[in-house]
Amino acid sequence: MPNLPERKVGIVSCSGEEMAEGTVARLAALKVLHETRPGKTVTICLPLFLAGGEGDRAFARFHPTITVDGCELRCAARGTEMYSGKPAASVVVSELAAEHGMEQIDGRRKLNDAGKKVVELTAQRLTQLVDQILATRPAATPLVSLAAPPPQSKPVGCACGSGIPVQTVLIEGRPVGLLALPLIFSSLRERGRTPELVADELMADVEIYNFIPPQARASYREAILREYAAFCREVAK
Repeated sequence: MPNLPERKVGIVSCSGEEMAEGTVARLAALKVLHETRPGKTVTICLPLFLAGGEGDRAFARFHPTITVDGCELRCAARGTEMYSGKPAASVVVSELAAEHGMEQIDGRRKLNDAGKKVVELTAQRLTQLVDQILATRPAATPLVSLAAPPPQSKPVGCACGSGIPVQTVLIEGRPVGLLALPLIFSSLRERGRTPELVADELMADVEIYNFIPPQARASYREAILREYAAFCREVAK
């Protein structure tokens, strides 16, 4: 199996310091990061990264995000969607507090008792969402663009530094970015798997990290096998 970084959840916290709910959002995010789900979450500064780059989209596909906002303005959620893509889930502190009938939150630097309780409540909600997201197989959208570059035989490194390579493959006349394809090819080649015998194993590995539309499976299979054969020829030179 390709040696990929562990899939994690990025938590994007509200940066508003003019209200106590913003403080709650940040403290709850840190609690999840360091206490309830260490190693499974990362905090991400807003904006995450500009949308449109192949590596950036690969990061969003592999590392889903949860936004936690202090109020109904939802600055973190809107900013995340603008610069990277729709978050997998969103939490609004003021709405969560109202939902549970909590008292008025107060204290931007030192929270009152109600604020401290809402930190715990928000952290619990975030932890539940992290677990739900990590238990769900990613259903990613193919990287297709009318202005996309031609297919590339060499892997494209992820611009965000996540270490997940992407390879663009021409499928049904359209360029599609496939996550981890270079690593999958290398792993199969090292184990002596030839293009003639590896089709089912190759597709099974590819589908772990990529969503393949059922109606286009045959086209994906043909294109991926073609690319693997080209990879093997190149390595053999």
